Amino acid sequence: MAQPEIPQKAPYPVAVEAGKSYWWCACGRSKSQPFCDGSHQGTAFSPVEYKAETSDTVYFCGCKHSKQGPLCDGTHNTL
Repeated sequence: MAQPEIPQKAPYPVAVEAGKSYWWCACGRSKSQPFCDGSHQGTAFSPVEYKAETSDTVYFCGCKHSKQGPLCDGTHNTL
């Protein structure tokens, strides 16, 4: 199974707006981290949608190994 690139071993804090969708980069290749810029083309990866339920700051995974999809779960501490 293909492994994603690790753009950083820390989460990306992002202010999100309620009701808005954000497309998280799952491959680690995007130059627009933590969001997809299409760099996954030709790989086994696809971006993951995150739909904000409330306006708040959320922490998107930067290591691309989170078990909770696009949000950081602290996995970067074990890499």
